Amino acid sequence: MSGENTIKVPFHKAAITKAEEDAVLDVLRSGWLTTGKYALEFEKKFSAVVGQDDEKAGRAPVISLAVNSNTSGMILAMEACGVRAGTYVITTPYTFVSTATCARHLGAHVLFADIEKDSYSIDPDNIEKILQQAAAQKKIITAIVPVHIAGNICNMERIVELAKKYSTPQQKISVIEDAAHSFPSPTKLGYAGTIGDAGVFSFYVTKTITTAEGGMVCTRNPDLARRMTVMRMHGMDRTTWDRYTSPRASWEYDIIAPGYKFNLPDVLAAIGTCQVDRAWKFYEQRKAIVDLYNKAFGPLDFIELPPDGPGNSWHLYLMRLVPEKLKITREQFAKKMQETGLGISVHFIPLFHFTYWRELYPDFTAQNYPNAENQYNRTISIPLYPDMTKEQAQLVIDTVKKIGQENHA
Repeated sequence: MSGENTIKVPFHKAAITKAEEDAVLDVLRSGWLTTGKYALEFEKKFSAVVGQDDEKAGRAPVISLAVNSNTSGMILAMEACGVRAGTYVITTPYTFVSTATCARHLGAHVLFADIEKDSYSIDPDNIEKILQQAAAQKKIITAIVPVHIAGNICNMERIVELAKKYSTPQQKISVIEDAAHSFPSPTKLGYAGTIGDAGVFSFYVTKTITTAEGGMVCTRNPDLARRMTVMRMHGMDRTTWDRYTSPRASWEYDIIAPGYKFNLPDVLAAIGTCQVDRAWKFYEQRKAIVDLYNKAFGPLDFIELPPDGPGNSWHLYLMRLVPEKLKITREQFAKKMQETGLGISVHFIPLFHFTYWRELYPDFTAQNYPNAENQYNRTISIPLYPDMTKEQAQLVIDTVKKIGQENHA
């Protein structure tokens, strides 16, 4: 299938309005295009959302730092939490590749815990087994990185408890949430992305809100925030906005660490300042489509509904096929959907399927991670976005039903 016109229902379409257009034009006309007042406003607005219940709950305030991608944010958070050469990070094989490669960029090794049998979330029992083995082998674990797949929240209470239990006076184990899919996601422990030591969000074009490209790092720890602020911009002890808006000369700064170039420019932050105001509206629009899907797919014996739980932001709808009820594979089912003009995807290809990881860790195979492999082999991500119409949703539903009925075992 080729040609844009053959797509009847896209996999995703960003909800962009005149507000975003005006905000970007305001930046362009201002003469200040890089990180400045819009990025600061975006950070402030984001903290207000994910930290809105903190004062009542007695939690420390959330500090948000805008970055140019979730990947950049993960590197900043890991570096600030002590991930370095000779240390180990625990995460899941069921994630986008950058979750793990960020640790490798810092010289650390990765230990993988399988996901839960009935969900896509990292299994705390498997995390604990790895922590026990690491302690016996004297491996230094610096971080656990749970990933909130499709917006459904991992068992953060247990994961945070495990990090505390296995930390030592010599080595703290930090919890860094990969919250790329999870905004807004309130839980009893706080919003996803603010429960651990740090959390990192994505604003890539397909995410729950977008800046086209971008991300946000959140923490309640001022020391971590200071370190990430310095490392975000070349290791300078002053931000660019401060250098050019304060009376002090712009060239008066010090380099106190070998930092990165991970800041979010105002051109993109301007989009985010508009999007964050409509985050809950977007959620309600997605949830309305989810409800249509669940109602239609619930009675079908060849589909299992996606996992759900408190705080689920419903970033993606992961349609799970029941293989024994079908005469065709997931690949064949997906191809038939594409041939009818539906935009689909698969989240995610487990990392043990990729050459780099197989060559790095010979025992990192599908056989050792049966839950991740099982979910992967039967999952298709179907269209879900705020501006999706009921008619488009019905086309998806009718297509899925037709393919399933024609290929029922």
